[in-house]
Amino acid sequence: MLIPYDQLEAETLTRLIEDFVTRDGTDNGDETPLETRVLRVRQALLKGQAFILFDLESQQCQLLPKHEVPRELLG
Repeated sequence: MLIPYDQLEAETLTRLIEDFVTRDGTDNGDETPLETRVLRVRQALLKGQAFILFDLESQQCQLLPKHEVPRELLG
């Protein structure tokens, strides 16, 4: 299920993005400041280039680039 980013509380969205950009394997040696990485993800969500996917089975959220979202969820 896709979760519209603008329906999350601001603090919840920020924490979700921060969790995503600080996970092991996401920086690949990138020295970009956390604030910049968070801003990039916010912009991708705003532009429809990334989506928040909630998996009912695992009860977890993921941030995915548009090309990784199953087509049936995009409508």
